[in-house]
Amino acid sequence: MNRRDFLKTTGVGLTTLAMTLPAMGQGDEAQDMLAGADARIDQCRKAQVTLRLTDPSGNPVKASTPIRVEQTKHKFLFGCNIFKLNQCNTDADNEAYAERFSALLNFATLPFYWWNYERNQGQPNDERTREIVKWCRANRITTKGHPLAWNYIQPPWLAKDDPGAAMRAQLKRIARCVETFAGDIDIWDVVNEATHYDRPFSVENAPTLTQAITDMGVGDYVRQAFAAARQAGPHATLLINDYRTDPAYENKVISKLVDSGGNALYDVIGIQSHMHGGAWGAKRTWDVCDTYAKYGVPLHYTETTVVSGPQNETGWKTTAQGEASQAQAVSEFYTTLFSHPAVEAVTWWDFTDQNAWQGAPAGLVRADMSPKPAYDRLMDLVKNKWWTKTQCNTGLQGKIDVTGFLGDYRVSAAVNGRKLIGTFTLDRGVQDAIELKLA
Repeated sequence: MNRRDFLKTTGVGLTTLAMTLPAMGQGDEAQDMLAGADARIDQCRKAQVTLRLTDPSGNPVKASTPIRVEQTKHKFLFGCNIFKLNQCNTDADNEAYAERFSALLNFATLPFYWWNYERNQGQPNDERTREIVKWCRANRITTKGHPLAWNYIQPPWLAKDDPGAAMRAQLKRIARCVETFAGDIDIWDVVNEATHYDRPFSVENAPTLTQAITDMGVGDYVRQAFAAARQAGPHATLLINDYRTDPAYENKVISKLVDSGGNALYDVIGIQSHMHGGAWGAKRTWDVCDTYAKYGVPLHYTETTVVSGPQNETGWKTTAQGEASQAQAVSEFYTTLFSHPAVEAVTWWDFTDQNAWQGAPAGLVRADMSPKPAYDRLMDLVKNKWWTKTQCNTGLQGKIDVTGFLGDYRVSAAVNGRKLIGTFTLDRGVQDAIELKLA
């Protein structure tokens, strides 16, 4: 079953920055929505499979053998940007950052901001990217690049008086990044925040690129950017990404990202959800999901922020009250998204308060890398409540039935005094028993 068909058949429905601490949700409707979340999660995040276990010689494991089944990775992508990996204040901070990141998350967003990635023309910082990719691979973390095209700031060496040349360089850059990291990074935010490409900051700091988009029109810009990315990465997963969740995103960008036959040029719709001014609540979160689920492609919440303290004259610091509210908001937000069948990924922004964006206490961990209640709450959800670990005994012909959360699994058993292990992936659409050889 492909992703579009899955969304249709799950039956769930597709339909100043001073922090406030509102009640999570909006009345009875939000509470009813949260009360039904567990049932929706069971429906759209779990599957059942029959395994036929054999020993190293290919013989069925004898009946009544105790079997342990443990999930090792979610299919759902629980992520964060990984900008601070090995770049924290101290070695101890770096070690704690890496340990806490890998313990919780299976998805990482790597930085590709052009003005910083290629400060000198022809000298992109691929070495840093490869360092992060290597660490992510070792920790079984899926990678994404962000962003390939964003006219927020332009590289200082870009031509100042030739918008056409600037756009050609931009398109060449897109293809180069996708080709260079194919197999290591195969998920990309292709175009970022095209709805507001002409904001005053961009006009001032990316004048040539901004003028190029004005000259060609937003629709042509995003279509050419996606065409360049698709040609370079035929099998890559390509996202459009924006902070707008009002009709401008649909009317100015998404509706323009189609080919001559009306087919979408994107694979995923990316939705930013920075909540520096207060949490969205369950109803708004669900309504945003339904708004974009109608396009029939998966949704990724690409940049999520809930702060853990108020901003005032003395700065923006985490507080005990703020951390408690952050944890509550995180639990509600992630539960709502995990229970919506269109959503396939959530990315937090930033992992630590240390040098976080806008100086906000936005991290799941504090500046000293100690976990906030939000981190602990997410750990309990992702690696406990939404995590499958079970024991059973084999039946005839070494068969066992497994029902669990979609993802990767390890199966272990003691056979003739030896510990044997096998692995499998639990996904939808498997009709027949899977033969799994333990070794």
